[in-house]
Amino acid sequence: MTNLTNHTALVTGAAKRLGRAISLALGREGANVVLHYRSSHEEAEALAGELEAMGVHAWTVQADFADPAQTESLVARAGELAGPLDLLVNSASDFPPSTMAEVRWEDLQQQLAVTAWAPFELCRSFARQAAAGSIVNLLDSRVTASDFSHVAYLWAKQLLAHMTSHLALTYAPGITVNGVAPGLILPPPGQDDSYLEALVHTVPLRRHGAPEDIAAAAVFLLKSPFITGEVIFVDGGRHLEERERA
Repeated sequence: MTNLTNHTALVTGAAKRLGRAISLALGREGANVVLHYRSSHEEAEALAGELEAMGVHAWTVQADFADPAQTESLVARAGELAGPLDLLVNSASDFPPSTMAEVRWEDLQQQLAVTAWAPFELCRSFARQAAAGSIVNLLDSRVTASDFSHVAYLWAKQLLAHMTSHLALTYAPGITVNGVAPGLILPPPGQDDSYLEALVHTVPLRRHGAPEDIAAAAVFLLKSPFITGEVIFVDGGRHLEERERA
C-alpha cells in the first residue's frame, strides 16, 4: 500500500466531526493537510496546531460552497499554500431536515451546490493539477435505500455516489476515486449520544460506530493503489437491512 508520508491532502469540512477525524488520521500517517472550513476558523486553526505538533505541516483555507467562485478557486488556493496536492477528501456537507411534503426547490439547490457539485468541482480541479493521486468522497449509507426525513440531502448524496463511479473511470489510470458511506456514527448537530443509542437496534452489529471508523476507511482507500470506483459502507451492516425494507 502507498505510504502517505510527505503526501499532501486537502480535506473539506476539516474543522469538525468526520473531517476532523480524517485529518488527524492523515497526520498520523505522515501526510500534510490543508484544512478547509466554512465558518469554523478557530476550530480549524486549533486542529492545524495539533497536526503541526505531530510533525506534519498544516494550513487552513476558507470557502463557502454556496458560492461557486469560492468552490472553483479552493484547490488553487490550497496549492498556493501547500504546493501540489495528491490527496483529496470531500467531507463537507450539511444535514438539514426536509420531507417529501415540505421540500422546496431552494432546499434541493442548496444541497446540490454543497453536497454534490462542490465535491465534483473539487475533483475536476484536483485532477487538473495532479497526474496521480487519490480521492475519497464521503457519502451516506442510505444512498442505496431511503431517508424520508432528509430527502434533499439524500438526493444530493445519491448524485455524488453516481459521480464517484463516473469520476473513477474518467480519471483512471492516474487517480483513484472511491467513496466511504458512514452509517450511525455521530448524532446530528444539537443532538447527543442518546440519539445514537435509540437507533442501535436498526444496526445488525447492535452498536454505533465512531469517527475513527470512518477515518480508517478513508485512509485505507487513499493508500490503496488498485481500488477505484468502490464504496465502503461503514455502518455495521445497516444498509443491508434498509435495502431490504426499501
